[in-house]
Amino acid sequence: MAKEMPGGLQGALDLLILKTLESCGRMHGYGITIHIQSRSENVLRIEEGSLYPALHRMEQAGAIKAEWGASENNRRARFYSITVTGRRQLAAEQDQWLSVAGAVARFLQYA
Repeated sequence: MAKEMPGGLQGALDLLILKTLESCGRMHGYGITIHIQSRSENVLRIEEGSLYPALHRMEQAGAIKAEWGASENNRRARFYSITVTGRRQLAAEQDQWLSVAGAVARFLQYA
């Protein structure tokens, strides 16, 4: 059963987007959503209403850059790629997320 990312997990959405772009290279928005859904074994589903504002915000912050291109079906689409700033942000957020996730896992195991 797929679940939409809760609004309070904006940092997790940024992390997922940055990791996708680091791993896969230049992608359009739909490709990013499909990759996240696939790699999470359909547990995470990113809705357009969450994805595109996040992409815009991340572009404004310099974490990603965007350029127009043609998609696989020859439609005009914006393609996103991670920047040096985005790679630094990814490293920091990934470390923080792993630390928090580990703490929660330990709590659930021993509480």
